[in-house]
Amino acid sequence: MVNKTLIAALALAFASSAAQAADAKNIIFFLGDGMGPATITAARIHKVKEEGLLHFEQFERTARIKTYSNDAQTTDSAPSMGAYMTGHKINNDVISSAATQFEPEKDANGNRSIARCDHTDKPYTTILELAKAAGKSVGSITTTELTHATPASTFSHVCHRDMAYQIAAAIAPGGAGYNNALGDGVDVLMGGGRNHFTPYDKAGNPKGRADGRDLLAEMAARGYVVATDRAQLMAARPGRKFIGIYSATSHLAYASERNAAQPTLAEMAVKSVEMLSQNPKGYFLMVEGGKIDHALHDSHARNAVLETAAFDDAIKAVLDKVRETDPKLEHTLLVVTADHDHTMTINGYPKRGNSILDIVRNFDDGQPARDADGKTFTTLVFGTGPNRPGQRSDVDGEVAQSHEYHQESGVRIRTETHGGGDVKLFATGAGSRAFKGTIENTKVFDLMKAAFGF
Repeated sequence: MVNKTLIAALALAFASSAAQAADAKNIIFFLGDGMGPATITAARIHKVKEEGLLHFEQFERTARIKTYSNDAQTTDSAPSMGAYMTGHKINNDVISSAATQFEPEKDANGNRSIARCDHTDKPYTTILELAKAAGKSVGSITTTELTHATPASTFSHVCHRDMAYQIAAAIAPGGAGYNNALGDGVDVLMGGGRNHFTPYDKAGNPKGRADGRDLLAEMAARGYVVATDRAQLMAARPGRKFIGIYSATSHLAYASERNAAQPTLAEMAVKSVEMLSQNPKGYFLMVEGGKIDHALHDSHARNAVLETAAFDDAIKAVLDKVRETDPKLEHTLLVVTADHDHTMTINGYPKRGNSILDIVRNFDDGQPARDADGKTFTTLVFGTGPNRPGQRSDVDGEVAQSHEYHQESGVRIRTETHGGGDVKLFATGAGSRAFKGTIENTKVFDLMKAAFGF
């Protein structure tokens, strides 16, 4: 005999679960570019020692994310971020579309800019575009160029990640190349690479736009506040759209090298929440710690752990800000993850309490460990990279912990590569219960979409 009471209880539980999954009015998606498991562990040990936890590691929900792209076992940042934003597997180098990769050509000024794309390939709708269409405010901020692969995958659709000038045009409302799916425009934008938005000038802006457009002026005419330094960011008040580009060319500086004119990621993120939260319908915000990836490509473990620590600080600052109005996170979902791994590994048997940046010192006697040739070696090394000496020599512990040191690699290659391993995901707040197990990166899009009730 069917137990009607049990069926009713199950139906109620299912309805309650479904309702809870769609409770998120706001979603903040944090992306630590290249922040694989070993990088998280190294940053944890460096910041809070072995027994500690980073702030985002204290989130209640965790998952393991598969990162392969549509055409590669080891992904690059474009399709991995595109998978999170669109729910589709995408080819390496392609930005949020089904396009086939085409190598960009050079424009009239010698800058890589133009690509012959197969325009019959459709764009994939992003979670940011869905949120905008639903009347929410949206933002995308980064420590890289604003046109870089991760932020670009939230608001543009092109066949190659290096098409920076076309990507910039996609966020200038009303102009040629504008992405109309963004409605009246992305509400908050921050990053580096001002040259992609401003006209070419042989002396003053040699990497500027060949088409002569000043996108920042166009955006100002559309009501945007335009900021070029930290002071202008901190003085900005909610109520208008905002774009802040804090470097004339290229990315923002590493946290360890930043000057006072550039804001921290924490400052950018908290200010973004202040601006976006004015909308009673809610918001979607993407926050990228992009320089983690750059440090790892440079075989520079010190900067990698410092950037991860700064990323963690930004998450804590945002969490504190959100809790001012949503103390129990009943209406806000926070997701923290990485787009891919790197080849950095933690090796040897160093004693507990040893600096993660030091040479390996044995756990039993504290003496420097030796390789098969009798040479010392560091705890952190890379599988690939440019620093493979023909014959190894001793590594001095003080040198290894200096800012100038770059770790050795096993396979000699021009620059350290991504790793193909799974990455971690951490979630808390409204709808976070669904994030669990080992899942495809595309599934994250589905879970965020469900949390919004779309």
